[in-house]
Amino acid sequence: RAGTGGDEAALFAADLFRLYSHFSEKYNWEKELIASNEIGIGGFKEVIIALKGNGAYGMLKYESGVHRVQRVPETETGGRVHTSAATVAILPEAEEVDIEINDVDLKIDTYRASGAGGQHVNTTESAVRITHVPTGLVVQCQNDRSQHKNKATAMKQIRAKLYEHEYKKKLDQAQAVEETKADIGWGSQIRSYVLDQSRVKDLRTQIESSNPEAILDGNINQFLEASLKQGV
Repeated sequence: RAGTGGDEAALFAADLFRLYSHFSEKYNWEKELIASNEIGIGGFKEVIIALKGNGAYGMLKYESGVHRVQRVPETETGGRVHTSAATVAILPEAEEVDIEINDVDLKIDTYRASGAGGQHVNTTESAVRITHVPTGLVVQCQNDRSQHKNKATAMKQIRAKLYEHEYKKKLDQAQAVEETKADIGWGSQIRSYVLDQSRVKDLRTQIESSNPEAILDGNINQFLEASLKQGV
């Protein structure tokens, strides 16, 4: 999810999307695009993918947090270094036993999908939007021509978002008790990509790399291994 930094933050979100996509390919994990909100120059305001494979969540679970980048953007004509950020959330797929959802709490709307897809997409209300009324959380899916499949995908999204919502509440409670909100907050910065100095540093483990191109190509095992050892 793009954070502060405007279009440059959206471009960085796209870089992180490619990073995790390439990483998943190295392990032959199944990858499915769930939803995306693109901007015109190739960036994402938000993009959600599902990764399925042996050890996927266990390997990536500590990647959640704010990733900050410093570089001269492609859109910058004056050569100035900009700082922007994107937030990564790694969530297990919530099962029905994990999250209990009452049907009366859901508002389900159908509508005609937009964009590519041919005549069928434009004439059939196959897209689905689900609102969880108590929390105000909203998800939508129009990836498939089948309304049934889009509803099933949207339900997976709303379960994951509710899981994230509940997890954040638990973290907030822990922060209040331990009074270390800046250190363990859901949005705490975890990694800095200083590309104009060819340096990527994990701020929790202090692991550093001088090869940002390789990191952005999905070679993040050194960071993952250090985080798993420290449990952060």
